[in-house]
Amino acid sequence: METIELLILILKFVLFPGALFCIAYGWFLEWFDRKLYARFQNRIGPLLTGPKGVLQPFADFIKLLAKEDITPAGADRFGFTVTPLLTLVVSLFTLLFIPIASLSGILSLPGDLLLVLFISTVFGLLIMFAGYFSGNRFSIVGTERTGLQFVAYEIPFALSVISVALAARSLEIVNIVTYQVNTLKLPLIVVAPVAFIIYLISSLAKLEKIPFDIPEAETEIVAGWQVEYSGKKLAFFRLATDLKMVFVSGLAAALFLGGPYGPSIPGLEPVFYTIWFIIKTLVVMFILSNLRSLFARYRIDQVVRGFWKYLIPFAVLQILAVQLLIFWGVI
Repeated sequence: METIELLILILKFVLFPGALFCIAYGWFLEWFDRKLYARFQNRIGPLLTGPKGVLQPFADFIKLLAKEDITPAGADRFGFTVTPLLTLVVSLFTLLFIPIASLSGILSLPGDLLLVLFISTVFGLLIMFAGYFSGNRFSIVGTERTGLQFVAYEIPFALSVISVALAARSLEIVNIVTYQVNTLKLPLIVVAPVAFIIYLISSLAKLEKIPFDIPEAETEIVAGWQVEYSGKKLAFFRLATDLKMVFVSGLAAALFLGGPYGPSIPGLEPVFYTIWFIIKTLVVMFILSNLRSLFARYRIDQVVRGFWKYLIPFAVLQILAVQLLIFWGVI
């Protein structure tokens, strides 16, 4: 019996809802994002590779794996090689805590929300190391911008998550989901709408999507921190970014939209939970794609000033509002 349970656990980690599912869904979200972004700009987007171009992200990944992998002479060879792998591993690890086929992730620990927040910040640190190890002047500029943007968005991102944790009286993701399902019987976006908006804006910055693509800025610093990366290393970075899209949309679904819970048929909960997870994460990605099509790139000083001057105070006010709702017994 222990052998069967171990085999099932391994299959969960590797196949579903583990690594292979998350990778495939990450590619699908990239296609969904690119297709929507193209439509908003009156373009077609990915079209030829697979039905409606849905296999284009996978084809891009294979293409990059087949390209020449160059390490610049002035780069730190060890750090330059290891950083893409670590970034991919970190992205996959964070997804183990996201509820997909059940109300809890594959891993569930007391206080795992804080652990997930910490691990998600490591991604930004690895990007800074990646640019530093390149030894290129443009990558150094991109690294500096990454660092400045990092200290701008991480605080409101964490504060928006904390307001939800306070409402559910728990720092465990599964408890926050079950609180919405069993106790509140409403998604927490109803209680903390401002926190949800701040979460989405901070997620755009975390993903380095327009208008927060400042660390890459092709028209200014020719791809910034990743300018020297090619071949397999660039493929791993691209895949890690796709996995990070799954993470931010999945965490938003878990914290604000009731997780993967929704109407289902008894006995088929894992199937329906997965369907609801996909629907809710697609809604989040639709909003993010819409936002990045509406704005042009900001300057780094505008980003830092905007996050610190506006988003952080609003996030604190949202926390105070949640505390008042708890005090009055509304939630």
